[in-house]
Amino acid sequence: MKRRSFIKTTAAGSIAFLLPFPSWASGNANKLRVAQVGVGSMGANDLAAIAAHAAVEIVALCDVDKNNLSKASALHTGARTFSDYKEMFKTMGHEIDAVVVSTPDHIHAPVSLLAMEHNKHVYCQKPLTHYIAESRKMEAVATQKKLVTQMGIQVHSFYDYKLATLLIRKGIIGKVKKVIAWSPKVWGYDGAEPQGSDPVPASLDWDKWLGTAKKRPYKEGFYHPSNWRKCIDYGCGTLGDMGVHIFDTPYNALKLTVPLSVKNECRAPNSFGHPEKNHVTYVFPGTAYTADNLEWVWYDGKCAPEPQADLQLPGGATLPDQGAMFIGENGKRLLLPHFMQLPKLIVNDQYENIDVAKYDPDGAAGKPVTNYDAESLKHYHQFVDTCLGKAKCSAPFAYSAKLTEVILLGVIAARFPNETLHWDNKSARFKEAKANKFISG
Repeated sequence: MKRRSFIKTTAAGSIAFLLPFPSWASGNANKLRVAQVGVGSMGANDLAAIAAHAAVEIVALCDVDKNNLSKASALHTGARTFSDYKEMFKTMGHEIDAVVVSTPDHIHAPVSLLAMEHNKHVYCQKPLTHYIAESRKMEAVATQKKLVTQMGIQVHSFYDYKLATLLIRKGIIGKVKKVIAWSPKVWGYDGAEPQGSDPVPASLDWDKWLGTAKKRPYKEGFYHPSNWRKCIDYGCGTLGDMGVHIFDTPYNALKLTVPLSVKNECRAPNSFGHPEKNHVTYVFPGTAYTADNLEWVWYDGKCAPEPQADLQLPGGATLPDQGAMFIGENGKRLLLPHFMQLPKLIVNDQYENIDVAKYDPDGAAGKPVTNYDAESLKHYHQFVDTCLGKAKCSAPFAYSAKLTEVILLGVIAARFPNETLHWDNKSARFKEAKANKFISG
């Protein structure tokens, strides 16, 4: 089987094996047996957060790096360890209720689809997938199998973001005509593709790390363990990293779908790395909370965003390093810094106090929390509680697949700099046929 054919085969096979999902494989509605694939870096944080729930039992750990696996295993001595997630499901599939996927982006879909084929609930890190076709397939399988799913966008459950969503939907700045979002992070690479190869670390199974991606020699300082986000074959650049987080609240608050068009003003593609700097413009069809069409502009890279009147703050204040600005048809604006800062209302170029009780009389957003460690657990534990029938996930694949699709459209647009691409939501195709080959791997 060709490396890239795995997704297509798995995706097609998953539909053929749609079985009624048993209420619990374990028969214990008070305990959730969790396996995690990818336990290094962010995976270590995910593991600590999910395991902090009193009802969670970590039963299996999987990683292609023995060092990561050893550290995680020392903390969860009762869990069985694997270097191959396919072997994990084959060996102990009946002993697993839910799976956490914390691998590089290009492995999200292979693991998640196989987990769902085995009727496992899935918590998958952001962005949901590496390709649009994968996102649509994951949403379809999760829906058809009625599985509990959640994408790892922890701030989705933070107070600041829930409050901003309420404020926008209650009309604090009227209908929104434009959103500007930004991050100065540089998860791109404008240099030449590395040449030659270096010895693969003894702890790393390089072939398993590559997974469904094309074969490539190992090169120290690239790829594993941390720079893979910059590479087209493995990550989704800054859009796929910070873009997902920062897009989430405006996207959710305005109840957007997918855009009509997308344009990325960036350097010419080099077939290896994502651009170090992106300026992406989307046009969305209107909703009840927006103008007839909504313009959405994203900036990333050093010195982002570009200076402009819509981003000028009262008194010449400095913009937060990362964030989003909602711009109303009536000229009012709502600034949402990223993150752990309250939204700020700007009227007639002056800050105006927000009477939270007026917009959130029932306290639906919760209470302000400035402790990240405490706040970040909410999203993970919401997933666990939903698996136990005690809650409802706020970022299931039915939602997060569409958000990811928006992000990935911007990533594809970088292949055609300064050119407007037109997207057909129903057919999941571009009007510009040359772009369609990038929808799937």
